[in-house]
Amino acid sequence: MSLTNMLRYDRESPKKISILKLLKKIGHRGFTLIEIMVSIAIIGTLASIATPNYISYRERAVIAGVIADFKRIETAAYAFKAYNERFPNTLIEAGLGNPVDPWGKAYVYYPIDNVPTGIKIRKNKELHPVNTDFDLYSVGKDGKSVAAFTGNPAKDDIVRANNGAFLGLVADY
Repeated sequence: MSLTNMLRYDRESPKKISILKLLKKIGHRGFTLIEIMVSIAIIGTLASIATPNYISYRERAVIAGVIADFKRIETAAYAFKAYNERFPNTLIEAGLGNPVDPWGKAYVYYPIDNVPTGIKIRKNKELHPVNTDFDLYSVGKDGKSVAAFTGNPAKDDIVRANNGAFLGLVADY
């Protein structure tokens, strides 16, 4: 007897049949171990495909947030220069406070014509300065950096280079 015939039979009958009795009538006893294992394997495969994509998406989103901060800082620095005929010496002087990157480290900012003592100007792979107006960068996830873009600690830094024409990871520069 098919399920639809059994349901028709029950509608016509004054007796009510429980779901368990109905499942017993059609011979369903549950899932086999193989069916459960196949289901778990499919879920695991889907999760292993989705996880790297999600992590990559999160990293790109964090970098996009830092780039948005850089644009805001750059706008404030140029506005300061328009009124004072020089770039601010600090972000606090520009009225931005002391903004931090997603990893909790303060952004590094200094005007090229007034580099603080002990700070080296950021340089590209040919060891030429990457900016002529001001340097602005985040030391990245590892919290370490070096002036030359060729150094390993600088690879995860997010930088403003070519006077704002490039904003992104040092590894992509």
